[in-house]
Amino acid sequence: MEKDPALQRMIIDHVLRRIELTATEQAHFVSILKVRKLLPRQYLVQQGDVCQYESYVCKGFLRSFYVDEKGNDHTLHFAMEDWWISDSTSFHLQVPATRNIVALEASVLLQIEKNDLEQLYKDIPAFERFWRILEQKGGIAQDQRILNAISMTGAERYEALVTKYPTLEQRMPQRHIASYLGITPVFLSQIRKQLSRPGLSGDIK
Repeated sequence: MEKDPALQRMIIDHVLRRIELTATEQAHFVSILKVRKLLPRQYLVQQGDVCQYESYVCKGFLRSFYVDEKGNDHTLHFAMEDWWISDSTSFHLQVPATRNIVALEASVLLQIEKNDLEQLYKDIPAFERFWRILEQKGGIAQDQRILNAISMTGAERYEALVTKYPTLEQRMPQRHIASYLGITPVFLSQIRKQLSRPGLSGDIK
């Protein structure tokens, strides 16, 4: 990894919130990371390619989406600063990716290759716990999203999303937010108009 103290400090702080590492272990970890810079609309992963990296977002915003046989675009996930993003199935099994990951903003990432990650587990076993914590957190979030989809109205899901991520509407276009919520852009527009009118937030289901 090229020497960038700010990037190194950011990811080390991220890791140390979850596991303990010696100074030597910290130095070893950052030494195997690669810096990747993306321009807006530049792809990190394309559907059909094999995902080669787990990517940590130091700066920027990325969207993960699937394009079906009819050409419809389905937003699956998004990632902002201090998050990781990849096509996990493609990365771990080394099979073609089922999704695209594209930068919506100029982004700076720190990446680790699969072989380097496997070796890291052997060199510093604490990292197995680190990635298990991340995967557990991701699984819990996915379960909650599924539960919200079947138990909440479209308006409630939208309100919950923008409450949890207040900057989301400034960083991701409305059509992608609608896709992420499983509703149409027209319906999302109706929800937003309704919510802007005091006392009427419960009228849209």
